[in-house]
Parts: sequence; C-alpha cells; structure tokens
Amino acid sequence: MYDYKDQSYEKVQFNGKDLRYGELTQCTFIQCTFDHASMEEIVTKHCRFIECSFHGTALNGSIHHESAFENCNFVAANLFVAKFISCKMTGSDFSGAQLDGITITEGDWSYTNLRLAPLSKQDLKNIRLCEADLTEANLEKADLRKSDLTGVSLAKARLRGADLRGAILEGIDLKNLDLRGVRMDSLQAITFLKSFGVKVD
Repeated sequence: MYDYKDQSYEKVQFNGKDLRYGELTQCTFIQCTFDHASMEEIVTKHCRFIECSFHGTALNGSIHHESAFENCNFVAANLFVAKFISCKMTGSDFSGAQLDGITITEGDWSYTNLRLAPLSKQDLKNIRLCEADLTEANLEKADLRKSDLTGVSLAKARLRGADLRGAILEGIDLKNLDLRGVRMDSLQAITFLKSFGVKVD
C-alpha cells in the first residue's frame, strides 16, 4: 500500500501499472494516462484529475472523497461498487464502463456521457446532472429527488418507477418520455400537463 500527498503530475503515463490499495490526498494529475492500470480499492481525497484517461482501468471498489475528474475518459473502465462522494465529474465520458453497484453521493456530474448507463434503483438525490447525456440509460426506480436535470438528454431512457420529486426538469421535452410509474410533485405534474396543452386552473 502507498500513501501520496500533495503530489503533482503532468502528462505522466501510468498505463498498465499496479496501483492497487493506495491512498492519494490533495494530488493533481493533468493529462495523465492510467489506461488498463490496476487501481482497485484506491482511495482519493481532494484530488484533481484533469483530462486524464482511465480507458479500461480497473477501479472497482475504489472510493473518492470530494475529488475532481474533469473531462476524463472512463471508457470501458471497471467501476463496480466504486464510490464517488461529493465529487466533480464534469465532462467525463463513461461509455461502456462497468457501473453496476456504483455509489454516487451528491456532486457535479454535468456534461457527462452516461449513455446506456445501468443506474436502476440508484440513489441519485441532490446530484447536478446539467446537460448530461443519459440517452437509453436505465433509470428505473432510481431516486432523482432534488437533482438538477436541466437540459439532460433522456431519449429512450427507462424511467419507470423513478422518483423525480423536487428535481429541476428545465429544458427536458417531457412529452417524448415514457413516464408511466414515475413519481412527480404537483408542480412538475402541472408542467407535464401543460406540455400537452392542458389548461390548469
């Protein structure tokens, strides 16, 4: 096990390396690559990863506290039972990533690519997801209460049983979504009815 604190790296390649079981605190990585590295069960605290690549990286069981992964590539990464607690993930790409059992506690996931993401039954309360791409994602029975879904792409997303109460839904075309079984608050329900031309007094 290793423990690094206040370290900075720029354009360093960690591809294929065994980086399991370590702890990183207040470290900064800029345009570094971790492709196909073994990073199982690592812990990051207050770290910043800017434009880094984790293509095919094993991050299962990893825990991240208030770290930032800005415009990072997680394509085909293994994030099984990984935990992201109050993290900033803006602009990151999760195409083909293994997301089963992931825990997302608050944080900013705006502009992320979560197409086809398996997020059923996930607790996604109080998360900022502005302009995120959730096309064809499975959000059945997901708890999205009080999340900011402004401008989110939900085309062909599965929402049955999801809880949207208190969520911000601005910029979403509700008419084209299958909302059967979805829980809404009264204001959202009125907005939904008005989108079909219903007059509500």
